[in-house]
Amino acid sequence: MDNILIACILSIIEGLTEFLPVSSSGHLILAGELLNFSGAKAATFDVVIQLGAILAVMVLYRRRFVGLVRPRPYVRFAGTRGIVLLLLTSLPACILGLLLHSSIKEYLFRPATVLAALVVGAVLMILVERRRFKPVFITLDDISPRLALGIGCFQCLALWPGFSRSAATIMGAMLLGARRPLAAEYSFIAAVPIMFAATGYDMLKNWHLFTLADLPFFAVGMVGSFVSALLAIKIFISLVGRLSLQPFAVYRLLIAPFIYYFMVN
Repeated sequence: MDNILIACILSIIEGLTEFLPVSSSGHLILAGELLNFSGAKAATFDVVIQLGAILAVMVLYRRRFVGLVRPRPYVRFAGTRGIVLLLLTSLPACILGLLLHSSIKEYLFRPATVLAALVVGAVLMILVERRRFKPVFITLDDISPRLALGIGCFQCLALWPGFSRSAATIMGAMLLGARRPLAAEYSFIAAVPIMFAATGYDMLKNWHLFTLADLPFFAVGMVGSFVSALLAIKIFISLVGRLSLQPFAVYRLLIAPFIYYFMVN
């Protein structure tokens, strides 16, 4: 299959799944297997096209990101405090990711481990949604350093491809007392620093795998992921107040048998 077409397909998958609790890395690994696009180069491409999805978040939440450098009066998630909160959320996964980067790529980027992560994540999402609790954190300005760090610890689950970074952070935030819409919103914003760190590290480590001829391949991938991520975030935000995580858990469980039959068995 033509490389540009592969880039289009993978970028759309990346954008649509990056911020939904269904695992973008899991879907990309599985799609790569079906398209016969796998290996170190494919894994790096999957990471780099996340830049398009990151840009989509920064465009949609530009006022919040501008507020980190130009804080407005009476806005608590802004300025130095906002930056510190994001750093606290990013720190655990950054440290663990640096320590385990090679092992994760060697042992976890495969259909069988993705399948296990999809199922485990789905079960946990159902359990979290069945848990009754009264939210104490309602808006971004309510987020405390303790909550930010706790969400960061849950985010470490996303190092397991197939689990889903958004699922991990949304579930973690809800368990720690955040209202679901806040959990989703903070999940999007907190994705930016950790995804920048992961993308930058991977590009520096594996840039030798690519040539100038690959630039159109990357460009198509980033544009496609940007456009599809914009669409996915807008739809998810409009639904998250009245839609629980359970439909996404059901989707994960429904695709699990197909993955097992066609790619693992």
